[in-house]
Amino acid sequence: MPTPDVPLEKLGFLTLGLFDGDDPGPGMESTLEVIELGDQLGFDSAYLRHRHFQTGISSPIAIMAAASQRTSRIAMGTAVTPLGWENPLRMAEDLATVDILSGGRLEPGFSVGPPIHWDDVKGALYPDTADVEDLSYERVARLLRMVRGEPVSTFSGTQGFEEFSARVEPHSPGLGERIWYGAGSKRSTQWAAEQGLNLLTSNIIKPEDSDLEADGKWDFAAIQQRQIALFKAHHPAGDSARVSQGLVVIPTDSATAEQRAKYEAYVEKRTPRTAAPMGPPGPGLLAAPDVLGTSEEVAEKLYADPAFREVREVVFALPFTFEHADYVQILTDMATKLGPALGWKAAA
Repeated sequence: MPTPDVPLEKLGFLTLGLFDGDDPGPGMESTLEVIELGDQLGFDSAYLRHRHFQTGISSPIAIMAAASQRTSRIAMGTAVTPLGWENPLRMAEDLATVDILSGGRLEPGFSVGPPIHWDDVKGALYPDTADVEDLSYERVARLLRMVRGEPVSTFSGTQGFEEFSARVEPHSPGLGERIWYGAGSKRSTQWAAEQGLNLLTSNIIKPEDSDLEADGKWDFAAIQQRQIALFKAHHPAGDSARVSQGLVVIPTDSATAEQRAKYEAYVEKRTPRTAAPMGPPGPGLLAAPDVLGTSEEVAEKLYADPAFREVREVVFALPFTFEHADYVQILTDMATKLGPALGWKAAA
C-alpha cells in the first residue's frame, strides 16, 4: 500500500477524448497522441471514458484498437463502459479481438443499469425489447462467462465445410482476469468482489445515510476507504485483490502561469459539489475534491487520504475541458515528478 516508505505500483490516467462534433478527426487524433505519450512516459495504463450522444468517445474499443498499433506496452481500458448499451456477446468478441491485437493489454471496466436518458434512447437502442432487457448485474455476469471461454452456444462441430465453436471466438486467455467493475455503492462493491472482478473506484461514490459523520459532514475519503475494505473482505484474493483509485489530480510543476490560473479556476468551480451528495432526496452522488498543486504538494495530500493508502495502483483522471498542450504538461509532470514522489518507477 502506498505510503512514504511503500511505493505505488501502477500509475495510469483517464481521458474523456473530447472532439468537435463538426470535425471529430483532430480530437480523436489528440486522444491517440495522448495515449502514445503515456506509453513513451512509462505509464502503466491509459483509460478511456465511454460516452453516447456526446462529443466524447462512443466507441473506445475502436480507439484502443488503433492505439494498440501505435504503442508497445501500455495497458488500455475503459472507465467505464455502461453495459446497458451493449450486447454482451458482441462485446466479448470485440474485446478478445483487440486484446489479441494488443498482445494482451486490455483492462476493460464496466457498469450496469439503464442507459442515461433511458426513456429518450430506448426506442433507438432496443426498439423491440426495451421492456424485457436485463440491465442488472447479470448482464456483466453473462459477459464474464463469454470472455472466460465458457460454452454459450448449444451447437458446435462441423456444418458443411465450416467449423463452429460453442464458445465465443476468438478467445483471449487471461482477459477474464483483467475485467474491472466501476462500483460506487456498498452493494455494487460487494457484488464485484464476489464475482472475482477488479475494482475501479473513482472521484464519485454513492454514500448511504449511515456514512454521514457525527458533525453532519460527509468525508469522501473515509467512505471510499470503507468500500475498499468491504471489497477486499469479500474478494477471493483478499488483500491481494486489485483496486484502482481514480481522482482528478493536476500537478503544476512545469505549468505556465496561464495554465495554473486555468487549473485553479477549474478546481474552484467544481469544489462546491464536494460538500454534500448531489441528486434526488436521500444521499445522491458525492464527489471527491480535485487535487491541485506541485507534485510535492499533491503527494502530501494523497498520503493523507485514507482511501489512497488502501490501493496499490491509481488511474488519475484528466480534466475534461483542457487543451492538448495542458494534457502534455500534466502527464509529463505526473510521470516525471508526481510518480517518483509516490515511489513509482516508470516502466522500461
